[in-house]
Amino acid sequence: MLNYSKEAFQVFKALGDPTRIAMIDALAKGRTSVSALAAPFDMSLPAVHQHLAILEAAELVICKKEGRTRWCELNGAKLDEAERWLKDRRALWSTRMNALDKMLREEKS
Repeated sequence: MLNYSKEAFQVFKALGDPTRIAMIDALAKGRTSVSALAAPFDMSLPAVHQHLAILEAAELVICKKEGRTRWCELNGAKLDEAERWLKDRRALWSTRMNALDKMLREEKS
C-alpha cells in the first residue's frame, strides 16, 4: 500500500461528495453561519451537520459557536496539503512516464 497518512485519506474522502464540495466552495468566500451554509441545500439541518462533521474530521472546516450561532470557516492549510500530495503524485508519474517513453524510443531505434 502507498505510504500516505490517514489524514490525507480523510481529506480526499471528505472531498468525494458533491454537497461537501459545494460547502467548501461557499466557505472559500468567507466565514459563514451554518444556517446560511445550509440554505441552498434541499436537506434537513441534521443532514447538513453530518456533512460538516465529516469536513471537520478531515480538518477542512473549523466550526465555532458564538452565542447562539455556529460559524464555519475554511481551513485552507488542509487544502494546501492535499494539493501538495497531488502535485507529488503528478511529478512521480510524469517522471515514470518520461522514463518509459525514453525506453520505448530507444528500443524502437
